[in-house]
Amino acid sequence: MIGHFFKVFFITFFIALLTLGGIIYGYIKISNPIDDVISNTKNPINLTTDSNAKIDEEKLTPFKEAIKNSKRLNVLVVGFEHNRTDAIMVVSFDRKTEKANIIAVPRDTYYKRDGYKDIGSQKINAIYQSESIDGLIDAVEEIMSIPIHRYVTVDYDAVKKCVDILGGVEVNIPFEMSYHDEYDTSPLSIEFQPGKQLLNGQKALEFLRFRKNDDGSRSIGDIGRIKLQQEFIKNAIKKTISYKLGSILEEMYKHIDTNFSFTELIDLTGDLVQFSTDDLKCELLPGEVTSIQNLSFVKPNYEKILKMVYELYGLTDN
Repeated sequence: MIGHFFKVFFITFFIALLTLGGIIYGYIKISNPIDDVISNTKNPINLTTDSNAKIDEEKLTPFKEAIKNSKRLNVLVVGFEHNRTDAIMVVSFDRKTEKANIIAVPRDTYYKRDGYKDIGSQKINAIYQSESIDGLIDAVEEIMSIPIHRYVTVDYDAVKKCVDILGGVEVNIPFEMSYHDEYDTSPLSIEFQPGKQLLNGQKALEFLRFRKNDDGSRSIGDIGRIKLQQEFIKNAIKKTISYKLGSILEEMYKHIDTNFSFTELIDLTGDLVQFSTDDLKCELLPGEVTSIQNLSFVKPNYEKILKMVYELYGLTDN
């Protein structure tokens, strides 16, 4: 329910790592409009014939060579709500060119899992519960055909803590939000009026858990919430880099699980002194919205994914 808050946090967290050199940036570059990479499809998923490996092996040959010679670091970032995977993204940084990509993977992404009869188990966000982080890494590597070198995971209690460390984040509430759920694990009450507001950790969680109004006047889906959070992403980054990032990083490190060592994170920042948001691209894994047995899925568009990863490694898709 709060997947996009995790996405905001992950971007903020990683940008904090990227900007420890003291550089202040004015904006984040959203490189590909969501409507260009996520579309509706009349070509539904076939549970019998559709597999995961859809990228032509012949086209992958030069790509694999480029990966072998690359200095690019790919980090899988995963967010949890009550032990459920609620946000998945790949943060990719090229140490040679000092360019970075943040690729959000929709949690409804279809990933065929043999031996699992439940349709919901074919969503990528169902993998962690039964196969842990290693299974999720394998799935992302298979879908994107890139290696994952490190991972970072966090739950929303840690996110709340880190927003409070920042002193809150200002957002422009675009419309009235009124939603209540007394049966949620922590009873939920969301009440916001339109306009600019400074949100502390708790209020930020409420804002980013919003899905719909009680009266049905507003209802946004997984992709719609990504659009809603773009301003929050920008403002969270601006707020993060205006603080003493070393102390923020130290505090954040206490609240995450990762196979990075703290020393590795500090060392990484040495490569990033000249980093600029002109060199940052936020992207969404290409796919097509469809459904199976009344469940929403995003079917990966492997042709567009191939184009994306080719560009990631400086190749031209012929």
